[in-house]
Amino acid sequence: MGTEGGFNVWWGLLGLLPLVVYVILVFWDMDPLPATAICVLIGAILTHQSLISFAEVLAKAMGSFLALVGLIIMLGRGLGEVLTETKVSHTLIHKIIFGIGINTEKKAMLGIMLSCLVVIGLLGTMAGGNAILAPIVLPIAASVGLSRSTVAVIFQAVGEEALILGPFTPPVITLLGLTKIGYGEMLLFVAGPIALITFAATWLMLQRIQRRTKEIHPYERLEDVERFIPTRQSKRATNAFIALFLAAVIYGIIVKAATSYVIIVMLGLAVMTGLVGGLKFGHILKLIVKGMAGNVGLFFLFVILEPFINFIELAGGFKALTVILKPLVDLGGKTAIVFLGGLIGAFGISGATVAELKMLHSMFDPLLSKLSVSMLAWSVALIVATRVTNFIYPGANMFSSLGFAETKDIKSMLKNGWVVATCQILFLAIYSLIFA
Repeated sequence: MGTEGGFNVWWGLLGLLPLVVYVILVFWDMDPLPATAICVLIGAILTHQSLISFAEVLAKAMGSFLALVGLIIMLGRGLGEVLTETKVSHTLIHKIIFGIGINTEKKAMLGIMLSCLVVIGLLGTMAGGNAILAPIVLPIAASVGLSRSTVAVIFQAVGEEALILGPFTPPVITLLGLTKIGYGEMLLFVAGPIALITFAATWLMLQRIQRRTKEIHPYERLEDVERFIPTRQSKRATNAFIALFLAAVIYGIIVKAATSYVIIVMLGLAVMTGLVGGLKFGHILKLIVKGMAGNVGLFFLFVILEPFINFIELAGGFKALTVILKPLVDLGGKTAIVFLGGLIGAFGISGATVAELKMLHSMFDPLLSKLSVSMLAWSVALIVATRVTNFIYPGANMFSSLGFAETKDIKSMLKNGWVVATCQILFLAIYSLIFA
């Protein structure tokens, strides 16, 4: 390994330095924003950027796909504020929980799982969704004797999969934008099977965790559960939200709407739901802005992530990686690329999901194009890569779920996480063999 076709592989490998530093910093638990900012500066130095050219790169990044995703995430947080203010989120949970008729442990597990799936899938954020869920479902969990550990595992395991099922969640928007596959196709052949495998594995693990922890990590038993009672107005707002949401999804699928369509959907849902819920137009806008303000850091992260990736590419980092992986590609072909991409993402790259998706896709894009790899198979690799990371390492999603469930039993979380991760990796291996 030295020079190939006039390209110096060693100099190209130096171009991967920002990525290597990023991985190290994130695994040292540095926040992704400063970690990415440091790596952008390293990339700028490697590619000999001047102050003027660096400023131009940042200005251009404001109009990038990742910046668009960042804006959508901010708007999603704004929509969440409106849904909370109008009690639409609370009404949805109430319908699910008491529609099932909670009187056994298994029914309570199922009700909480469905609530997580709907609320987090709609809001596009685990922390935000679980923050709304916790005060409502914890008393219900206590009334039937579910342990704190059981609820924590549900919060994380179902929340992780809700993020790859919801039509307007950041991971889904990013995945569809990178791979150019349709939402229906992605749901049927990619995210749906992965979610089913995860739910099946988690359900079996929940029975074991509940048996083991019901006596050692119980909630205080409540005989009379205080219920949230939806008002007539909150019911109207919820029905309006559901109808508008479904209409927006169906229309988007029919016309094959681009990612930018989500901006109108988020704003439209927030305004219309707020008005039906009895809020004034000015107050709705203030709630949207309030929610968006909470995600400014993420927006900035996605803006600087664009030059971060571009500087690595400009320095020849991804090209060098392609040269290094060539023997494996020659040996295993498309299957090797798909499986390797999933494993590198799962065990080698951590941080924000959207960032991980973009980095992995950029790393392997030359090989994907050269070998005409199926985008469905590659989508499975991307999803497995980002989900497995969160299941095998104690990270933000795991700790936030523990916090909302009011427990510190990380052992149960990791046990479930490793079982789920093993199932997902096996699925990736089989899928890459058959469909790559």
